[in-house]
Amino acid sequence: MDQIDQWLRDNRIEEVEGVVPDMSGIARGKFVPAKKFSKEEGMRLPESIFIQSVNGEFVMEPVISMADRDMVVRPDVNTLATVPWATDPTASVIQDCFHFDGSPVEIAPRYVLKRVLAMYEEQGLKPVVAPEVEFYLVKPNVDPDYPLEPPVGRSGRATARQPYSIDAVNEFEPLFEEIYDFCEAQEIEVDTLIHEAGAAQVEINFLHGDPLSLADQVFRFKRTAREAAMRHDVYATFMAKPMAQEPGSALHLHQSVVRIDDNSNIFSNPDGSPSDNFHHFIGGQQEYIPKALLLFAPYVNSYRRFARHLSAPINIQWGHDNRTVGLRVPESSPKDRRVENRVAGADVNPYLAIAGSLLAGFLGLKKQIKPKPAVIGSAYDLPHNLSRDMFIAMDLFNNS
Repeated sequence: MDQIDQWLRDNRIEEVEGVVPDMSGIARGKFVPAKKFSKEEGMRLPESIFIQSVNGEFVMEPVISMADRDMVVRPDVNTLATVPWATDPTASVIQDCFHFDGSPVEIAPRYVLKRVLAMYEEQGLKPVVAPEVEFYLVKPNVDPDYPLEPPVGRSGRATARQPYSIDAVNEFEPLFEEIYDFCEAQEIEVDTLIHEAGAAQVEINFLHGDPLSLADQVFRFKRTAREAAMRHDVYATFMAKPMAQEPGSALHLHQSVVRIDDNSNIFSNPDGSPSDNFHHFIGGQQEYIPKALLLFAPYVNSYRRFARHLSAPINIQWGHDNRTVGLRVPESSPKDRRVENRVAGADVNPYLAIAGSLLAGFLGLKKQIKPKPAVIGSAYDLPHNLSRDMFIAMDLFNNS
């Protein structure tokens, strides 16, 4: 805690948000005066934060003690950041959850991802990921009985579909500048911003790096975008399919795996050709992502995104530089060879989605699962093999 205490003093922080990502990727926690936070041996929160729905309802399942016991939550010093939109000098820190005997709370999403990364590390491997997150800007809407609508930009016109349009981005330039400023203040390493296919649909790309750090950044970015949007009289929504007539929003995940000892990419042979590991990783994703679809499509609305010819995959085919498949392999140099998982919606918990995707690939490596032949042409001409019903996805998940 000495390091945290010094950081709080150096930044003249008055208040600290101690946050825990719940199952929906929502920040749960407490506000604590900075002077008290630095003296805490461990904040306490009830286990029941992990059985809350996205609407805040409790679903009593035997995944926790029915006594609703406390957990001890401890800050990860690597996640300390200022809260740039706060009125008073405020810091935020992401916390990990433990039982009183010191053992980790296994259902905590951040720990789920840590377990998967530990499996790779035991094999001398380290995954590298780069998320791309899509979201919509919409008019303020406080009544769920009314559909969401695209906002009006600074030109005074309602926003229309303008894929990759610079002018469409400029309609909301002050907002995007503030998002970038907020991200920089929190060390969220966002890269490019583009206007996507939908009306006022935006995609933010993150720099590649450690999966846990990137999950933390996506978790924080969603809140950052919402806070910045409200300051400019619009809403930011990460629903997978917020408007029936517009394309859905995704969290695309670029994935590669390197050897810890020399940082070489296991997806490429010394001569630059694709390795067996590359194909086995894809084979594992083809085998297990459909069974773990709940991690990539967690809500009823999520399944509306899997529609033919609307920018989202309908199956788990793979192909080279092919945006119609669930697993796209972008053109790259051998050292940058990677697999882009295009299945996850923007509504996912980033810790669980990244964990599920990397675990599917890990099982492919361990079991040496061969992929189906790569698709040439449109995968929309092939049958669905991703569930379009949440209850079927639940059965597949529970029986896997």
